[in-house]
Amino acid sequence: MEREGMAEVRKKAFVSGCFDMLHSGHVEFLQRAAEYGDLYVALGSDQTVFGLKGRPPVNSEEERRFMMSNVACVHEAVVSRGSGYLDFEPELRAIQPDVFVVNEDGNTPAKRALCERLGIEYVVLARDPHPGLAARSTTALRTVQQMPYRIDLAGGWLDQPFVSIHHAGSVITVSLEPTLEFNERSGMATSTRRTAIKLWGNKLPADRYDKVAWTLFCCDNPPGKTEVSGAQDSIGIVFPGLARSDYNGTYWPAHIEHVLDEETLRFVERHLYLLPLGPREDGFAVLADTHITPAGAQALAAATDACWTAILAHDVQGFGRAVRASFEAQIAMFPNMVTPGVRDLIDRHCDQALGWKISGAGGGGYVILVAERAIEHAVRCVVRRGLE
Repeated sequence: MEREGMAEVRKKAFVSGCFDMLHSGHVEFLQRAAEYGDLYVALGSDQTVFGLKGRPPVNSEEERRFMMSNVACVHEAVVSRGSGYLDFEPELRAIQPDVFVVNEDGNTPAKRALCERLGIEYVVLARDPHPGLAARSTTALRTVQQMPYRIDLAGGWLDQPFVSIHHAGSVITVSLEPTLEFNERSGMATSTRRTAIKLWGNKLPADRYDKVAWTLFCCDNPPGKTEVSGAQDSIGIVFPGLARSDYNGTYWPAHIEHVLDEETLRFVERHLYLLPLGPREDGFAVLADTHITPAGAQALAAATDACWTAILAHDVQGFGRAVRASFEAQIAMFPNMVTPGVRDLIDRHCDQALGWKISGAGGGGYVILVAERAIEHAVRCVVRRGLE
């Protein structure tokens, strides 16, 4: 016989993250997550944040835990004992929540798979501000003017002489506003971006784009460096909008074509979607088991030419086909770019997309989709228009 007045057992909800510089966007996310049950928050330790972001948090783990514990909708806040991208796993297993809640840019296959193994419901929330308030992010609060990121849309690897010596070709990059703080080892040129911040702070200097990009490339690749960062990283960060850099067996391109046409930039923004994978794992060896051939380099160059033509013509079908062809040419020469996790995420979304690729050298980071219609839970990009 049930006792009258027995208290209803509430579900447990769980979230994880850095939650540095607590702001209204965080609070909105926490309040929405708390609708699923008593809310437990696992905070990334100072060491984990440094490993993922390449910088220490502004507020220490104990400060962040104190602030989070005093948010009204939070039942309990703890500092995660684990490390890496799934640093919260020990707490997840100990708390045994009913629901794990993430936002769109924190949604990864590894988190979903962990929840499936543990029998935990996995919920993805859109990153929306509280009604009546402006959208906020920790990245935006750190500085007013910030260093951009870059995506290579097609042709990546042709900026390395050991590829373009076999066949000349181009790399297409797009410079991105830092609306998100992309993780280290995610193919977004974060190491080159760190070099730029060391040189100039949080704002690129007002000078000729080619001069600034050349300076950044040289400083990012000092004498004695064994693995040279391709020039596309510096060019993609420095040149706003779209850039096409042409290589013929040298580290620095023979020519850079630059596009700032507003309709073209809107076309790219409208059709690009990013799906997070998490950072590359330690020990990832993209340069092992390569099959670099003149035919492979030629196929990559041809796909990049087709991609540039489609972008300028605002041809989304051609854009998607060319991005996919570029990716297939890349992985024919560098098969280790694709891990089982990368292939699984592509397979789950290929019916919604016209083309796809992986950010940077692969192994993690982001699957980048070209699509006519919105991809659920994907991250959107804002193309950078200029210095300010």
